[in-house]
Formats: sequence, C-alpha cells, structure tokens
Amino acid sequence: MTAPLTASQLAARFTEAFGAEPDGVWMAPGRVNLIGEHTDYNEGFVLPFAIDKTARIAVRTRPDSILRLLSTYGDQGLTIADATALDKSTARGWTKYPLGVIWALQQRGITVPGMDLLLDSDVPLGAGLSSSHAIECAVISALNELTGAGLEAEEMVLATQRAENDFVGAPTGIMDQSASLRGAKDHAVFLDCRDQTVKLVPFEAHPAGLVMLVIDTKVSHSHADGGYASRRASCELGADVLGVKALRDVGVEDLQEASGLLDEETFRRVRHVVTENDRVLQTVELLASEGPRAIGPLLDASHVSMRDDFEISCRELDLAVETSRSNGAIGARMTGGGFGGAAIALTPLEAEQQVRTAVVQAFADAGYTAPDIFTVTPADGAMRLT
Repeated sequence: MTAPLTASQLAARFTEAFGAEPDGVWMAPGRVNLIGEHTDYNEGFVLPFAIDKTARIAVRTRPDSILRLLSTYGDQGLTIADATALDKSTARGWTKYPLGVIWALQQRGITVPGMDLLLDSDVPLGAGLSSSHAIECAVISALNELTGAGLEAEEMVLATQRAENDFVGAPTGIMDQSASLRGAKDHAVFLDCRDQTVKLVPFEAHPAGLVMLVIDTKVSHSHADGGYASRRASCELGADVLGVKALRDVGVEDLQEASGLLDEETFRRVRHVVTENDRVLQTVELLASEGPRAIGPLLDASHVSMRDDFEISCRELDLAVETSRSNGAIGARMTGGGFGGAAIALTPLEAEQQVRTAVVQAFADAGYTAPDIFTVTPADGAMRLT
C-alpha cells in the first residue's frame, strides 16, 4: 500500500475532487487484538490496542441530503446516495461502512445532512486488523461533531455495532470499535464487554526489548460470511443449554460439568470462550506485575484454542505462528475473527529479522502468497486532525 496522506494532503485532495475545502479531517485507527478472541459477543473480556495505521476522512456537509463518497484507493469511483433513502441491499464496497453509520445514527433519531466525503486508509484490508471499523469510527467521530449529537464513546460504540450488525450484516461484537474509539498510546484497552467498562493497561514492547510483528497472510476474510455467524450461534446454544445469560458466566471450574451437557462440538466452542476469558485476565495481571515478556505462553495457548476448539485458524495462520515461535518469537497467535487475516508474534528485537526471513521462506516453500510483515505499536484512538 502507498504511504498514507497527511491531513493537509487529504484536505487538498478533497478540495480538488469536490471543489470546496472540507469542514475537517478525522482519523480512527485499526486495531490488533492482543488476546481475547470471540469473547466480546459472549459478554466477556478482551484486550485489544489501537494501532499506528489509520483510516482518515475529509468531510464537508451539504445543504441537501445528497451523499457523495470517494476514496483514494480502489476502483469503485464516486458513489452517490441519498441520506433520506439509504438501502442496505444496494450499498457496496467500502461505502457500506459510512452509509451504515449514517443509517444507525438516523435510527437513534439523529438528523444527518448530506455530505461529501473522501477516505484514505493504510489499515490493511481483509487482514483482521479492523479496517472496516476504522472507517466507521472515523465517520461517527466526524458526524458526532458535525451534527452536534453529543454522543459519548460508549454510545458511538453501540451505534457502529448496530451499523455492522443490521446494515452491513456482520454479527460482530463491540471490541473493534471500543479499541478504535478509546485507545491510547502505549496502552492496551482492557474491555469488559458486559458493561463497556474500560481500563487502560500499559503495554510497551520496545522498552522491554520486544517488537510486535503482524504477519498478514493475505488470506482475506469476511465477518459477514457463515463461519463467524455459526460460531456465534454455537456460543448462544451453549449458554442456553447451560442456563446462563452469556458464556461470560461460565468459569473454567464449570467446564467438566458442561462437557456432560453439551454435544462435542458445542462444548469445544464453549471451552474456547471460557478459557480465553481466563487468559485475558491472566494477561492483564502479568502485564501489571511482570511486563510483556511474561505473556508469551498465554498468546501460544490462545492460538491452540482457536485452532483446535474454535476452529477458526487456517494453514497459513498456523504456519505463520509455528514458524515465528521456532525462530525466536516468545509468543504468537492469530488475531481477529479468523478464517484468514493476520497473526501476531511478540518477538525479541534481536530475533526480528530472523522471524521475518523464516516466515517469508516458509510461505514460499509451501507455495503460499508472500505475506506482508510489519510492526505495530499501541496508538491513540479516534480524533479530529484538522
């Protein structure tokens, strides 16, 4: 991907495209989930962090209801819609995310004017780093200000979740939006998905002699497909059979009894969520008491659970994780919704190049598309840039 545009460059590009200066430029970051996968919609615990790759939008409101949407990448061209007649069945490409946010705000009784919008983003698409939520969070941040809606972060999280669930058609939870809207530099976001309580947990890899590598396998995934929905349905079935509101209410100590009540597949899905919640809590404790070098085994165990119990990994992700670990990473796991996307590898600085070289070679030997490998650091959440 080409270098991202600065705020002033994006504003200039907007003026060139639409014939007037924007009202402002806003940004929202993608995210990496350090640990806590598929626990969010089970009212559990997650530990993501906002990353230093962002979606940026330049926006100007219009006196009519016309929406004109354009991006700096891809070949979709200019999309024109009417804010008073949004149709989720006809929304396509990246524009379904801003249109979904507008629709969700309207469902809350907020009047959204027409607007011109130009998007630029360097969050890798389809990599499980939440490129779609970065767009949505940039848009809702802009519209919250431009409409005077006055929504709190928690309300913006729920509005973007509704956009994803009911407009885009992806049955996602609240983790990605929470990280993008509430992230902070050098911190992970410890989120209780039951009540949206957030605690910022220091997470600085570099001072500990570590780097966080992201290995984008180039296997694109989609939350709107059946794999994600079927996993969510299994979790809901498990909670129903066990007589709890959500799997958040099942402890590790309850698993033996649960194994006798659930069919084998549903039990494995439940076991992943229950043990993953426990791993999140352990990770938060270890980061506070011992620092990031202590969490490697928990990252490894999380991947095994997603691979074997939740069955959302793939050959490319497994190869990235296994190769990283055997070449010096202290912990590695797939990150994101699964069925493709990216893995993360927490790696000593002195082993970084060896891990990079080994993963690229392993993918070549297996006949897979060459992965993109890059570093990320915890960054600030959504904000206005100009």
